[in-house]
Amino acid sequence: MIRDEERLERFLVDESGLGRYPAEAAVLVESRAEVELVLRLALEHRVAVTPRGTGTGMTGGALPARGGIVLSTERMNKIREIDFDDLVAVVEPGVITGDLQAAVELEGLFYPPDPASLSSCSLGGNVAENAGGPRAFKYGVTREYVLGLEAVRMGGETLHTGRRTSKGVTGYDVTGAIVGSEGTFAVATEITLKLLPKPPAVATLLAVFPDLFIAGAAVSQVLHLGARPRALELLDRTTLEHLRGRTPYRLPEGAGAVLICELDGEAEGLEAQLLRCANACEQAGAVEVVVAQNEQQRRDLWETRRRANPLLKESHKHKIPEDIVVPRGAISEMLHRVDAIAAAENVVCATYGHAGDGNLHINLLLDDDLPDTRRRAEAAVAQIIRATLDLRGTLAGEHGVGLLKSRFIPWEQAPPLIRLQRELKRVFDPEDLLNPGKIFPTTE
Repeated sequence: MIRDEERLERFLVDESGLGRYPAEAAVLVESRAEVELVLRLALEHRVAVTPRGTGTGMTGGALPARGGIVLSTERMNKIREIDFDDLVAVVEPGVITGDLQAAVELEGLFYPPDPASLSSCSLGGNVAENAGGPRAFKYGVTREYVLGLEAVRMGGETLHTGRRTSKGVTGYDVTGAIVGSEGTFAVATEITLKLLPKPPAVATLLAVFPDLFIAGAAVSQVLHLGARPRALELLDRTTLEHLRGRTPYRLPEGAGAVLICELDGEAEGLEAQLLRCANACEQAGAVEVVVAQNEQQRRDLWETRRRANPLLKESHKHKIPEDIVVPRGAISEMLHRVDAIAAAENVVCATYGHAGDGNLHINLLLDDDLPDTRRRAEAAVAQIIRATLDLRGTLAGEHGVGLLKSRFIPWEQAPPLIRLQRELKRVFDPEDLLNPGKIFPTTE
């Protein structure tokens, strides 16, 4: 148990920018038995517990909103099994996502979910937030790969949910309910994951556009081809300006926006698919299309994309991240609305994201703490959420709700649905002690 103020500090913040939330202590557990003990004692003494992976979350899900204990699973970091025949991996929650990907690829296997922070985020956190990433367009998000869980409820009761088989419909999908519950239902201590055969070939291109709106419209052109890119990423001019000269890949000068299109599958026919995607981009208005010539170029390009969030954060005093999703056909309209909102409120926005599935990361960049700056930023956020919902989208795509977006839940969900979800929370955690204060506002 950590109670020393200096050592405790790193457990009181995350990547959301919401600041520091005090707690009494942090407990670094190393086994299921220790998780059971902590949750049993916490219930007996009515102490709040906040589960935590590596603290890479963007919405405050791992912040101790009501004090108490931070329960860290970072030391539960063993890959217990990789089974080629069953196509499963069994892991502890503290395993880093990128480490699992590397391990299974050595066996000729593939774990598709790839959040931008995959080199530092943990699988337990991915499960809690139902993490996505660029490849979610083709392969889906974390929930599609969690076959079963060993998870501990508040009070120390352990549940074994799901299965090891690829199919199974016995009873309710309790596993699916826990995935994405943001650590409010139970603490995962073992995760059984579905794996796929590793794709034999991958091809990647970068399309350069004069502005963001043409790039957004190009997404529809690519999708209408019938091709199924495993990733289709969009980056705007502001994001590119923050990346240029600071990342492995040399980004083109003067680009108004870029699309990164990546395909995978059998080598035979992949080149033809890539050519069709390149032609679609050019027909939509791309001024240049560059194809990665080797694996190192591909890695450099993706490392550059993954640096977008940290470099934006390093360059400004505050970064307010919005993670919204609109229907694919509404991407261009959403981009226009964001541009108009930013101009009206005089705020700077950097937009990038997973254009293939309509998931846009809209980042408001602030350089001071003046009340008027905060007021304009908050007004812009509210208008972005309204625009998202007006276009039949959703206010959280892959970062969760946490603390950052809880006030907007009633804008998207009606009171009966919110009440039902609160009742489900009480089934798992009657005293509201496990990650309390998250997802839903204190008053409806």
